[in-house]
Amino acid sequence: MQVIGVLTGGGDCPGLNAVIRAVVKRAEVEGWQVIGFRNGWKGLVENDKIALNARLVSGILPKGGTILGTSRTNPYKDPAHAAKVKETFSKNGLTALVAIGGEDTLGVATRLHKDGLKIVGVPKTIDNDLNATDYTFGFDTAANIVMDCIDRLHTTAESHNRVIVVEVMGRHAGWIALEAGLAGGADIILIPEFQIDLDEVCELIKKRHARGKSFSIIAVAEGAKLASHEFLQGAELDEFGHVMLGGIGNALAKLIEERTGYETRVTVLGHIQRGGTPTAFDRVLGTRFGVKAIELIKEGKFGQMASLQGSKIISVPLESATGALKVVPKEMYEMAKVFFA
Repeated sequence: MQVIGVLTGGGDCPGLNAVIRAVVKRAEVEGWQVIGFRNGWKGLVENDKIALNARLVSGILPKGGTILGTSRTNPYKDPAHAAKVKETFSKNGLTALVAIGGEDTLGVATRLHKDGLKIVGVPKTIDNDLNATDYTFGFDTAANIVMDCIDRLHTTAESHNRVIVVEVMGRHAGWIALEAGLAGGADIILIPEFQIDLDEVCELIKKRHARGKSFSIIAVAEGAKLASHEFLQGAELDEFGHVMLGGIGNALAKLIEERTGYETRVTVLGHIQRGGTPTAFDRVLGTRFGVKAIELIKEGKFGQMASLQGSKIISVPLESATGALKVVPKEMYEMAKVFFA
């Protein structure tokens, strides 16, 4: 009997359970067994696993998060850990492994494939910044959550004549801030791809107030940078060497209030964006990705990843997803600036 492994790595997001469910259901059609590894690559390092079947994945489609747990473990930080991953692969008699994750998780998957393991990938990043796919599941849910929060902040900002800064996820790419900001009618959107001078931001707010608007909403991605300013939570790094970001919302609100004299508050949405029930779009996309992963294994197309291109699910090399980030193009941001203030 063929034995398929599956894991979820990196940050959690809505839609992960839809992928797991689809992998199990599609594998069982082939008469294959599925083993889930807990907490990302850590599960393979420690051989921490659970046998999955249709009964165990029943009812998980609407649930956020991942029933397998997740972590940001990088087995290549320790040669002994990388060896244990390969040992676990062999010990469990895995035919192939489905790695569900973003750039870091799929980067490990790419290296393991080059080392001879049979692996296929499913793209996952709530920031929607993974290359070689039009959309990743989780993004649509997060954007809708942020849009709803911006909608709610409009009424309180207007009631108190305040500027409200909304800090959202987006380390290197501002897709959430941009799309949620546009949908929610944010007056200014700040994203990592394009620096905006603080004087320009304050001038936009003053012009808006001069027109009789007594409040403003600013959507800012956590990785956004204003000219001559960097806002970092500290020098702490995760296992993949990423600096822990945070703090731009509070710093920006203080600077705006100092320069404009307008009362300014900040709302940091944080993990609220990751939690809760996935949208229909994310449930369907995750399901299609999971089905495609098993089909890639059946066809022997290892080292490949499921990808959404237009309305079709195709396969692309894992390397194409991890070579560069997908960032907001200049023309899209210029379009958004039409609506600033």
